Amino acid sequence: MTLFQLLMLGASAFFAYKIYEHIQTLQDPKEGGSSNRSADAFSPFDASSLVEKADEAMQKGDLQKALAIYSEANIKGPKDAETLFKMGYVLSQQDRDDEAIDYYKEALELDPNNTYIHQAMASAYRKMGEFASARNHLNASLAIDDKNPITYYNYGNLLVDMKHFDEAKEMYKQAIALDGDFKEAKEELAKLEDEK
Repeated sequence: MTLFQLLMLGASAFFAYKIYEHIQTLQDPKEGGSSNRSADAFSPFDASSLVEKADEAMQKGDLQKALAIYSEANIKGPKDAETLFKMGYVLSQQDRDDEAIDYYKEALELDPNNTYIHQAMASAYRKMGEFASARNHLNASLAIDDKNPITYYNYGNLLVDMKHFDEAKEMYKQAIALDGDFKEAKEELAKLEDEK
């Protein structure tokens, strides 16, 4: 799995959990009761419906369509960290990392303790060669959750790029200690150990 696939897997799990949380708060309508909701509440064009449509476009690989729909959702329901994060992710997939970082920053202002946003920012900064900024966000992610093996794996990859091989080995070892089946971390560690 590539770094982006791991990031997308983590993001998908996060969004699935958020949808689960949302579903748990829904209530069945009272029988025979008249609804006092406005027609807008049932519009297929509300922000949450748009985000669902954009998610579908993302799964089909249609990044332009997904970005357009996320943008509309952001207009209809501004200041939503999840939508801003997804917009940043789509832009990053299109190698528009400067723009992606702008959206990640907005999302982080709304949800400063979100490890996925920190990891996404670290990934974008790493692609741009801004290793110090990437490292800062990985440190922030670890400060929030030091039990996430993907963060250690991503940190190891960054350290390899920075030519800090001994530190990278330690990060891969930590990832493996947290997840003994972490194949990619084992492969990267083996590469570094073979180069001795």
